[in-house]
Amino acid sequence: MSFILISRNKQFWDVFKGEKASIGASIGWGIIGFFLVFLGQTIGAYIELALGIDMGSENTEAIMSVTKVAPIMIIATVFLGPVLEELVFRRVIFGSIIQNYNFWIASIISAIVFAAIHMDFTHILLYTICGMIFAFLYHKTKRLLTPIIAHVLLNGFVTFIQMNADKFQI
Repeated sequence: MSFILISRNKQFWDVFKGEKASIGASIGWGIIGFFLVFLGQTIGAYIELALGIDMGSENTEAIMSVTKVAPIMIIATVFLGPVLEELVFRRVIFGSIIQNYNFWIASIISAIVFAAIHMDFTHILLYTICGMIFAFLYHKTKRLLTPIIAHVLLNGFVTFIQMNADKFQI
């Protein structure tokens, strides 16, 4: 329903001036973005460890416990969640703020809101880093497709690892 309402307003998608990246470049940046987010989360995890914060997200654990009981949840976790979150946090929040402020202000505010909505305040740094990288990807390519790809890959990777954690134990 939301997409029908959005599609009626053609200007909704025109956040940035200038030419959008090609679909191929956007997909490539989405894949690169996954690795950027992974690197960002690794750095963030080291910072958290230095601050005495234990690894492991309550948000991820809660989603995975539901997913193990109802595997159909994988579709929501890996695909629907990232699409809706990118639409809300990158297009609506970041896209609205960047109309009047610079990239840094828009990305920090939208990333903190993104982090807060996950209700895992112990790891707010990790979610904020992800949000800022997703905002960078959107800003870089001017296409929402790019952070969606990176977000889907991230959630797919985390879901795969979590669902198969017993197989990876040493």
